[in-house]
Amino acid sequence: MNASVESHSTEARDERVRTTAAVVSLTVAIVLLAIKFVAWRLTGSAAVLSDALESIVNVLAAGFAVGGIIFAGKPADRNHPYGHGKIEFFSAAFEGGLIAFAALLIVANAVRAFWIRQELQDLDQGLLLVGAAGLINGLLGLFLIQVGRRYASLTLVADGKHVLSDFWTSVGVVLGLLAVRLTGIWWLDPLVAAIIGLLLFRTGFHLVRHAAGGLLDEEDPELVARLVRAIEQNLAPGVIRVHSLRAIRAGRFHHVDAHIVVPMTWSVERAHAAGDLLEAQVMAASRLDGELSLHLDPCEQSYCAWCDVADCEVRREPFRTRPPITIEEAVHPDPGRAPGSPFRT
Repeated sequence: MNASVESHSTEARDERVRTTAAVVSLTVAIVLLAIKFVAWRLTGSAAVLSDALESIVNVLAAGFAVGGIIFAGKPADRNHPYGHGKIEFFSAAFEGGLIAFAALLIVANAVRAFWIRQELQDLDQGLLLVGAAGLINGLLGLFLIQVGRRYASLTLVADGKHVLSDFWTSVGVVLGLLAVRLTGIWWLDPLVAAIIGLLLFRTGFHLVRHAAGGLLDEEDPELVARLVRAIEQNLAPGVIRVHSLRAIRAGRFHHVDAHIVVPMTWSVERAHAAGDLLEAQVMAASRLDGELSLHLDPCEQSYCAWCDVADCEVRREPFRTRPPITIEEAVHPDPGRAPGSPFRT
């Protein structure tokens, strides 16, 4: 009971941290949006306008992130037995789409600026405002990514990467304005804006691609490797092989299932006890929030040389060694046919 209360308290604390970080992001985004539009009004720069347009996206994305994090934190219910964490992928896809849309607007505005030349003014004040806003964005982006990774929030990580992209946008704007100020070449301003737009479109595309992979339950090689290492470190005598390993992520929660091969002579109680112990150990060693469900498969006599159970009554040959479980074998539905499997014929 105490462990359950402590777990609930920790989860509630983590949820508060995630929500607070998202609210901070929204507040800062609104302030920086105002600063950048003031800088644009002062300078008339296409590059500064591109930075301000992206800040509109920052505000919309940060607002959506707050709602997404609150919704993702709701516990599983009858209608959502796997929880509400998938909303974080929708949030990331929405943010990526907004970034790509803003990028297209920036490029269009830059092309227009090439044809309609506009004299720049008050560059010193504009440089100061954009530079200050960029510095704040850089610190905020690093903060959001750190909190997102520590507290397993894809929404915060995506928002942090977006904010960091805005930081680099500001860096580009400052460099472009400095170049115009030093050289007097006016078309460097729209050129910088166009380059910024193309780079932002690339960022938005990658965010959408990553979110789509999560929504479609695309295999995460890093997650699978992490689970296989944990399984290999915690295999007890009698758990002969592991296969059909699958893992999906819903927000910060992970749902994992796999098949384990156990001696055919074991009772149901003994096999389940071994499986329950392995489930707890693997999730603890992986440091994942979620659940692991193991399906029990009885062994065949072809496994004898790799089975370390001493009191087996049906052993056909003596135990020699248990080869390490590879990723290819772990994810394959049939351990005897997996590439590199010691049982493959």
